Amino acid sequence: MSTWREVQQAEPELAQRVQRLFDAHRHKTIATVRADGGPRISGIEASFADGELTFGSMPRARKGADLRRDPRFALHSATVDPQEGREAEWPGEAKITGLAIAAGAIADGPDGDLFRADITEVVHTHLNEVASLLVVEWWTPSAGLKRVERE
Repeated sequence: MSTWREVQQAEPELAQRVQRLFDAHRHKTIATVRADGGPRISGIEASFADGELTFGSMPRARKGADLRRDPRFALHSATVDPQEGREAEWPGEAKITGLAIAAGAIADGPDGDLFRADITEVVHTHLNEVASLLVVEWWTPSAGLKRVERE
C-alpha cells in the first residue's frame, strides 16, 4: 500500500489528473463497510497535503465507526455529465481505494476523527481524445499503471 506521495512519484501525470478531479469539488463520496457487511455510501470531504490523502469523520458518525472496525474504503470524486457535443472535454471521474488509518483528532476544524489513506488503487475513467472510447487507467503499487479502452 502507498501514500499519495508514492503515487505522485510512481505516476505523476495520473496523480495530477486524479487530484485535479478530487480538488474540483468540495464534496466527495466514500464507501465503507457496515457492521453487517453491507455497503454504506456517505458524503465526505478529503484533502491532499504533504504527500498524504486525508479525510475526517464527525464524532459518533457511522462512517467513522465503519472505518475503525473495517478500514477498507473507496473514495469517489464528484461526477459531472459530459456536455452534449463537447464530450471530448469531459474530465472524467476518479476513484481511490485503500485502508483508512486512524490519525487522531482533527486538529484544524470541527471536532472529529482524522484518517489518512493507505492507497491500494487509483483510477481515472475518461474518454479518449475524440470521445469515441471509454478509457480506464488504474495504478496499483504491485502492478503499476494499466490502461484499457472500451466502446
